[in-house]
Amino acid sequence: RLIRKAFLPENNSLIMSSDYSQIELRIFAHLSGVSELIDAFNHNLDIHTKTAMDIFKVSEQEVTKNMRRQAKAVNFGILYGISAYGLAEDLGISPKEAKKFIETYFETYPGIKDYMNKLIQEAYDNGFVKTIMNRTRTIDELKSTNYMQRSMGERMALNTPIQGSSADILKKAMIEIDNAIEAKGLKSTMLLQVHDELIFNVLKEEKETIEKLVKEIMESTIKLNVPLEVDIEFGSDWYEAK
Repeated sequence: RLIRKAFLPENNSLIMSSDYSQIELRIFAHLSGVSELIDAFNHNLDIHTKTAMDIFKVSEQEVTKNMRRQAKAVNFGILYGISAYGLAEDLGISPKEAKKFIETYFETYPGIKDYMNKLIQEAYDNGFVKTIMNRTRTIDELKSTNYMQRSMGERMALNTPIQGSSADILKKAMIEIDNAIEAKGLKSTMLLQVHDELIFNVLKEEKETIEKLVKEIMESTIKLNVPLEVDIEFGSDWYEAK
């Protein structure tokens, strides 16, 4: 993170970081149609706390930091078809405990397992998967006679619609922001995209205008079943803005 201190704005300017909040989990909720995830995002609940409450069957007040950490690892791990061994490595627990954790997760949210099975089956049937904006990724690994290769293909089938859709949404937002900056004759510039974050060089006198413009475009560039949320920070360098 300290390397970010080397990224400085032009004179009399600020660095602005504009970051989608949990975009992959929000896309997963939208694509899977799982009501528990959709309701959590629509009621502005912390998704990892909500998962911990459901898995450990405790109240919000009873969720410990460790419970939330474990729930977060499972929430993100499930997106990428994590194995019990992989989760055990992440959490520092035994593979047996991790396996039980994953099983409890799927028992708690049966719609997620149904969605994942359906997605993998469609990938086998069609030989490809699609993103939210209909970009296609062919997955030849699913045709392999090698179990490890097929397993990798299945993880790609789960992961591509989510990461690919995240990329779709961000690129669409970038085009719209660029057009809006030009149309309004603003001098601030979009510098960089890093995963689900956009970095801007913002003139101090344009600070409020750019902040409002970027937030509105990023949050409305596509309509999902859950809201897109954007966190914006300013700083005298990229480190300070993040």
